[in-house]
Amino acid sequence: MIKLLICDDHAVVRSGLAMLLHGKNDIEVVGEASEGDEAIEMSQQLLPDVVLMDLSMPHGKDGMTATTELKKLLPNTAVLILTMHDDDEYLFRAIHIGASGYILKNAPHDELLSAIQSVAAGNAYLYPTATKRLMSEYLVRMKQGGEESGPYETLSEREKEILGWIAKGYSNKEIAENLIISVKTVETHKSHLMDKLGLRTRPELIKFALKKGLLTYE
Repeated sequence: MIKLLICDDHAVVRSGLAMLLHGKNDIEVVGEASEGDEAIEMSQQLLPDVVLMDLSMPHGKDGMTATTELKKLLPNTAVLILTMHDDDEYLFRAIHIGASGYILKNAPHDELLSAIQSVAAGNAYLYPTATKRLMSEYLVRMKQGGEESGPYETLSEREKEILGWIAKGYSNKEIAENLIISVKTVETHKSHLMDKLGLRTRPELIKFALKKGLLTYE
């Protein structure tokens, strides 16, 4: 049996998924969590084979953060992201932090069942159009120099833009006003780019920006 833990902030979604999946294709739903911290705690107790993880959970720890921590605590537990976000940035970020799969909430039931079975068997799973985009991204990076291009090349254009603003001393609020986006969006991009670059402090970021020629002193 595949032991499955479902994590989603909507009770109706959790119960619907549990009814759909329990007993199907040798799947046993062993628990339901409403946010990331609860998913981590329950996973340590129940030791599921697969955690079906939502990304956007406003009340409590979000899916990305929970997945990162969960993979450190239980590296053998597969995390399958189930989300409404058909977005390259979320997709690449999920893969980067160790998720075994990424599938959209509007996927057919049979596809979801296949995805769960696949990650439980130790394989990776991406929905079809995501696979094409991932391959395209890989080919682009290979043309740019592959691994030699470094972590900076893994940043999205928006992340590179925000990196430049941060390095010049602008606050999150000032960046948001200049780019006409929300402060929360700036914070999300900042968190992603810091993780991708392996940086933790502003001085480290400024030093990196100087090396890349993104910042010069008059």
